Amino acid sequence: MGEMFLRPGIPDDDNREYLPEKLKGTEIVVNENGNNSQPYPKNLKEYHGVIADGVEDEWYVYVPDSYDPSKKTPLVISLHGGMMTGWGQAVYTSWTLVAERDGFIVVFPNASHNRFWQVQWGTWEVDKASPGSMEGEPPGVKGSPENVGENHDIRFILGLIDLMKRTYNIDEGRIFMQGMSMGNMMTSLFARYFGNVLAGAAGSGAATFLSLLYTKEGKIINKGGPLAFWQSLPELNDIPPGRELEKKVHKYNRLYWMRINECDLIPQITIQGENNLAFYKGKKADFVYFDIKNRDHGQTFDDAALIWDCFFSGIRRNAEGNIVCTETVKPRIGDDFAFAVTSGSHMAWLKNSIHKMSGETVLWRKMKYHGLDGGQKIRGEYHMVPLSFLAEAFDAKLKYSEDNLVAWMNLKDGRRLQFARGSIGCIIDNSLTQMYCEALHRNNELYISVEWFSEYVCNMHVSICEDVVYVADHTSKLSANMADLIKDLLTDNIVPENYSEML
Repeated sequence: MGEMFLRPGIPDDDNREYLPEKLKGTEIVVNENGNNSQPYPKNLKEYHGVIADGVEDEWYVYVPDSYDPSKKTPLVISLHGGMMTGWGQAVYTSWTLVAERDGFIVVFPNASHNRFWQVQWGTWEVDKASPGSMEGEPPGVKGSPENVGENHDIRFILGLIDLMKRTYNIDEGRIFMQGMSMGNMMTSLFARYFGNVLAGAAGSGAATFLSLLYTKEGKIINKGGPLAFWQSLPELNDIPPGRELEKKVHKYNRLYWMRINECDLIPQITIQGENNLAFYKGKKADFVYFDIKNRDHGQTFDDAALIWDCFFSGIRRNAEGNIVCTETVKPRIGDDFAFAVTSGSHMAWLKNSIHKMSGETVLWRKMKYHGLDGGQKIRGEYHMVPLSFLAEAFDAKLKYSEDNLVAWMNLKDGRRLQFARGSIGCIIDNSLTQMYCEALHRNNELYISVEWFSEYVCNMHVSICEDVVYVADHTSKLSANMADLIKDLLTDNIVPENYSEML
């Protein structure tokens, strides 16, 4: 294993261009939300040639210093977004850094037509069959799903893979592809029709039109078979525009690969800072869903590193054509201690499984009244959960009075707490403190704010997004798309009712 090293760059903080040409071959770097670059990699080489259809194309190859021609070497094909270039994808990702550390080769091809991939465009809705393009993107259609093999960019990529195998000692069982935005859509197209050539694929910054994943009748469209797949979708992506439609497209993209790979419906979930990850185990191949808090359309600088460390580094296609997973650089496991609740559901996410509470979570408003006729103002909203659930989650002992209006709790660290119906106070070791709001009495037991108990009593990190509360013993910022995924888990809506009928 080599060393990963960050080279210093020359900041260009005044940049407002999508891809400044002055970055090419220099040490200039740009930094903005969605695009954070590194200096131009020293081993990145530019090539031109005819690979397919008599068309001269351009591509860039990164070969690490550690490359040994006598050893089988993994290959990654990384596809740029619309209006970008192969070298732009190289400086805007961390692929070359990881390649230098772990010794694999990366190819960054240029799209053949005016920096746009010849993607098979469609519509976002399942029940529409007419081709179209997303608002703000070019139509760019050449061909239809029936003749994908005639798509020049597909033939170009297939030819590049063959060229790399003739030029270098490539491990044919460890060929991977990743794409950003329109490159993501191109990766999805390649995976759906020629996924058998790859061991794994990953897409960043966009999702695939549903009419390209499903027929008008809702049947899955796939010729490439099972494939280890990773989806990176930033929280503020807004593609397609409109939150409800975006959530639907994300869900049906997830279900597409989960179905093909025969994945378990319950993932392992980990939230580390702004990175929200759900790991799905499949009988035929695994699937990973990655959402990034507070990120716009684009790819994070560490996206490629995460894809390799948590996924590609331990995946291969064996001689029989099956996907197998070995040990990865970073394990795909959920948070050791974390739980989540959402209002209106009696289910909780606990220990990476769905857990039934004694009653449903109540969203309670703390009110402030101003005089006899002064009206009222909301001074806070809190998620109230049964005290018995908090006792179980934090391994505490709980005791109620005979009428269940008073409760005592003994924590593992020896502290003793006392609660009472309607009181905003809590006695901790004979000392009084005020909670965020009063204790409720529901279903013959007390309900306490999960936010107050987790933060104040247990010193946990609490993150709230779209009516989902995520509590962990480390810094974690719940993102909107992960909140939607967790809410589906807690409301028995993982798979839409008509999904099985569609398939």
